[in-house]
Amino acid sequence: MSEQQEGQEQSDKQKYEFRKVIEELKGYQGSGTQLVSIYVPEDKQLSDVVAHVTQEHSEASNIKSKDTRTAVQDALTSIKDRLRYYDTAPENGMVLFSGAIDTGGGRTDMVTKVLESPPDPIQSFRYHCDSNFLTGPLEEMLADKGLFGLIVLDRREANVGWLKGKRVEPVKSASSLVPGKQRKGGQSAQRFARLRLEAIDNFYQEVAGMANELFVPDRHEMDGVLVGGPSPTKDEFLDGDYLHHELQDMVLGKFDVAYTDESGLYDLVDAADEVLAQHEMLEDKQVMEEFFKQLHDGDKATYGFDQTRQNLNMGAVETLLISEDLRKDVVAYTCENGHDEYDLIDSSKATSDHECTRCSATVDAEAGEREDAIDHLMELAEQRGTETMFISTDFEKGEQLLTAFGGVAGLLRYSTGV
Repeated sequence: MSEQQEGQEQSDKQKYEFRKVIEELKGYQGSGTQLVSIYVPEDKQLSDVVAHVTQEHSEASNIKSKDTRTAVQDALTSIKDRLRYYDTAPENGMVLFSGAIDTGGGRTDMVTKVLESPPDPIQSFRYHCDSNFLTGPLEEMLADKGLFGLIVLDRREANVGWLKGKRVEPVKSASSLVPGKQRKGGQSAQRFARLRLEAIDNFYQEVAGMANELFVPDRHEMDGVLVGGPSPTKDEFLDGDYLHHELQDMVLGKFDVAYTDESGLYDLVDAADEVLAQHEMLEDKQVMEEFFKQLHDGDKATYGFDQTRQNLNMGAVETLLISEDLRKDVVAYTCENGHDEYDLIDSSKATSDHECTRCSATVDAEAGEREDAIDHLMELAEQRGTETMFISTDFEKGEQLLTAFGGVAGLLRYSTGV
């Protein structure tokens, strides 16, 4: 497995872990504004954070409701206790959540979670107190990322920039010296037309130069290029092969955009919304197409937890496919006759007794070893040099992976008959 694949898998696994915690946090509710969320950037002095928390603790004594006052102060004390374990903030920062959550029947339960090193750097310090935890900024980080080059142009001006995830970054702009369509007196129509075409050509070269300078160094990390502007400008620009040939091959589409100033870059992203959504899932779609092809016409596909796990153990799985929405635990049982078996259960359900399928011996629920199914499968995959891919449910075949195939499947290196 290449270093790049390994890094991607670590990133996918980390995102999955974060996503699980965020789902849990979103399910919590406080009876008042007593759930505290604190976002700490990497370069923030933790002594300043502790001072801020101490100040908030002091000010919380003014809260009229005794229950809310106690809950907020307890949450802040818990956060302060957790901060003692750190000398500096981890890479990319950290997020702390603490508060008394409703558990029904008028009861509450204190919850404290610390998420270290999120996928993207935390940009600024935030203190938030509400009846829900503030998870939005983390959810944005977990959204599928992409890096796209943006170009908008007409014959008067042009702007180039980046689309990084959901963020548009304008970088460079240029204005043209292309004369208007009306020629000055004394110039022949032919000469004027020639000068105008030369000026347009020069401007297109200047725009391409800006784009090449910005995009070419990052072309191997980029997911594509989007070009916008009025017709026929954008068509002339692309048809004229002004861009570097590798960038030209990466153009995902050209779009009608009325404005070519910085705001035009945002309009371009809006206009390309459908193309971007399709591209986001392109890799998922391709791998699922291959899975269905092998399923129907080949013999190198496996699905379901048990069969996929067996194939993983044999080292036969090339690519492990896991649904992003799989929320299952695996419980390992060993019966009195030494048979090892596994049950797959919903993460929210309790472990139950297990009857061995081979000898009918009963194993008590307490004797079962329980862990997250995705962690279990990914560990096996890691040991066997198997690539893991998380598949979105936002398209039909991705949804089928979850509903029809149990959320777990694999493309095999060779046929095993399992």
